[in-house]
Amino acid sequence: MVTGIILINTERSKTNDVAKALIDTNGITEVFSVGGRFDLVALCRVNTNDQLADLVNVAMANNPNIVKTETLIAFQAFSKHDLEAMFSIGN
Repeated sequence: MVTGIILINTERSKTNDVAKALIDTNGITEVFSVGGRFDLVALCRVNTNDQLADLVNVAMANNPNIVKTETLIAFQAFSKHDLEAMFSIGN
């Protein structure tokens, strides 16, 4: 599984609209409204790097209210929760 952390800048006053659209996007599991240089942080979990690339370069690029993104790829996950088991239910 590939985990991406996507930092997002939105058009002014469109942050909530972007967040609502993103949470309905396949592969995005969580969206956070944050303070600082970015407006939103989206966590995505997909099977391949190609799926992550499509998510950022197609799905997000087609949203006119997204001004800029910066994508981080997680090498390892350190968590109190077993995320892999949680997301594999029913697979």
